[in-house]
Amino acid sequence: MIQATELHTHSHETPPNGATFDKLKCKECGAEYETKAIHVCELCFGPLEVKYNYDEIRRQVTRETIQAGPNSIWRYRPFLPVMTDNPIDVGTGMTPLVKSNRLARRLGMKNLYIKNDAVNMPTLSFKDRVVSVALTRAKELGFTTVSCASTGNLANSTAAIAAYAGLDCCVFIPSDLEAGKVLGTLIYNPTLMSVKGNYDQVNRLCSEVANTHGWGFVNINLRPYYSEGSKTLAYEVAEQLGWQLPDRIVAPLASGSLFTKIYKGFQEFIQVGLVDEKAVRFTGAQADGCSPIASAFREGRDFIKPVKPNTVAKSIAIGNPADGIYALEVAQKTNGNIESVTDAEIIEGMKLLAETEGIFTETAGGTTIAVLKKSLEAGKIDPDETTVVYITGNGLKTQEAVQGYIGEPLTIDPKLESFERALERSRTLDRLEWQQVLV
Repeated sequence: MIQATELHTHSHETPPNGATFDKLKCKECGAEYETKAIHVCELCFGPLEVKYNYDEIRRQVTRETIQAGPNSIWRYRPFLPVMTDNPIDVGTGMTPLVKSNRLARRLGMKNLYIKNDAVNMPTLSFKDRVVSVALTRAKELGFTTVSCASTGNLANSTAAIAAYAGLDCCVFIPSDLEAGKVLGTLIYNPTLMSVKGNYDQVNRLCSEVANTHGWGFVNINLRPYYSEGSKTLAYEVAEQLGWQLPDRIVAPLASGSLFTKIYKGFQEFIQVGLVDEKAVRFTGAQADGCSPIASAFREGRDFIKPVKPNTVAKSIAIGNPADGIYALEVAQKTNGNIESVTDAEIIEGMKLLAETEGIFTETAGGTTIAVLKKSLEAGKIDPDETTVVYITGNGLKTQEAVQGYIGEPLTIDPKLESFERALERSRTLDRLEWQQVLV
């Protein structure tokens, strides 16, 4: 049962010998803080980030120690902001890096890989990575109730992993979410607040609740720790490519945090000598109906103008992205790009990935595939590059998006002649579709 109020003070933690982090540092002014549940600098209101001791990490980590670790994100534990040797491990991470053949051929590419977090454990999205880290840290800091503001996937992950960890859970979502994501949260029996408003309004409410109730909000007061979990998407790709970095990555942009943390993960592996230094170009994907970062990139601005989201891609519909400016910087300094695509292109991207590679992604993945295609056609991605596309969630969660855009089953009688007639009808329709494509 969640208590009405649960205000706590968190005692100062003495890092154990061999700890790989001991401070939070402001990304803007450099002020340092204790590793508590805080996320904003008191001096300049900049975001706080975990500060690591990379000399200590270098002493602890080799390719061999990583490969001998668990088959989950926790094989990279020295790079993650937790003290314990017994983190919350629900098998998150080490998802497939699929070498694409049919999609690559369709797009005219030579070396295309798909990092498939649509099969991540336990709730089929990359959010399981960040939540595993955040809730492990929440327990270390003494929280017993955890929460989040979510467009769906994060609510699923927080509710599931809180249930596994024995933590009370109250999560907040916009009231217009896809049914699959609502059900995929309620099954874990959290308290679920459906807010009449968009994600940015939900997030503002949650900031007030965090201040008054003292709960551990994974993407608010625990954000410095939570966001570090996304780095594991970089580590795994480097390891799965044989301890090499790709030439380019393509990833969706919502808050911008995932994008920046993949960049940070690659830089950390270079810094501690696990991979050779290499310039990786970063391409970001947004929906036209919520593209504040893409708009800034296109217009050459160094600031983000908030927008009101209106897109089928609800999982990335964040109109005022917390890390938008940093995602913009990553695209610019890596000679990458940020593109946006229409809802129709997003649905086509979902269908294209499914029919070529057998991967059913949600709308965020459809956005990413559509941006890959658009960038290739515009000459902004070299088809000979080794490119990794990040698929961050499962299409079973957003089935509404493709309803009406895919075929219907052929209903037949239990007789051979009925089957033969339906089969001929199906082949005739296929031929007509191909003729339209060729025209």
